[in-house]
Amino acid sequence: MTASAPSARASPAQLRAVRITLVLAPALVVGAWGYILTRERTSVSELFDTTTWAQAWDFARALLGADSALAGGNSPRDFLDAGRWWELARLAHETVVMSVLAIWIAATGMLATVMLGARPRSDAASGPVRLTRLALFGLVRAVWVVTRAVPELVWALLLIFVLPPGILAGAIALGIHNFGIVGKLCSEVVEDLDQRPARALRAGGAGSLQTLLYAVLPQALPQFVTYSLYRWEVIMRTTIVVGFVSAGGLGREFRLAMSFFHYTDIAMILATYFFLVIGVDALSAALRRRIR
Repeated sequence: MTASAPSARASPAQLRAVRITLVLAPALVVGAWGYILTRERTSVSELFDTTTWAQAWDFARALLGADSALAGGNSPRDFLDAGRWWELARLAHETVVMSVLAIWIAATGMLATVMLGARPRSDAASGPVRLTRLALFGLVRAVWVVTRAVPELVWALLLIFVLPPGILAGAIALGIHNFGIVGKLCSEVVEDLDQRPARALRAGGAGSLQTLLYAVLPQALPQFVTYSLYRWEVIMRTTIVVGFVSAGGLGREFRLAMSFFHYTDIAMILATYFFLVIGVDALSAALRRRIR
């Protein structure tokens, strides 16, 4: 006799959630467009105005250096300046260093707090120990909420009052923000794991660090690394944001080029960013395939 396959049928609660989503999603879209059309009617009309498209065309030509008057004296020959490309490669290296340091800060903070931030099981210790565990759980979750609720740019603005502008300030700002995101994601991984090894270790008197090393990491490490690599890709894209507050790398150069209307420089920086992001995405995908 063969065992019957487990049923894949959704539960009534899941079906109810799907039905509510199918009703609310179109309503939210209609409401958002209705608000825009009633409150931002001028902006919507300008979107389809020929003057707007003419300005967009002029900006594109300036980026390519096709019109020296629009491009502030730049020309297509600037794209052949090897020295400038070498300088952008150096700044791209700084950007990669910033992103690697940022994800290291986020991942290290996650590993230090993921066990405390995972929701306690009902069969956990009771009495004062359980109350302490719940208090630490609430504290860690609150820290995660605060760190991921405040954008990277705001963290960078706060940090430059303490640290000099540069790669370190940008990396810490990105690391703090992504610490809350990676911590929340990885805590959910811990909550979905097989809890029997962890329960056995805790019953034998193991602490949070021992439980993490011998029960959680052997099961969850591939997903931890996967989430960290995904966030590394996102960090690489957001380095340009913290660069607007002189946090270093290509982002600071982009802000300076925008301020001085050096359109050819802007195009070269965007091209460098494009190839940098493509390279990081390819490397991240290759690493994720290796750990699966």
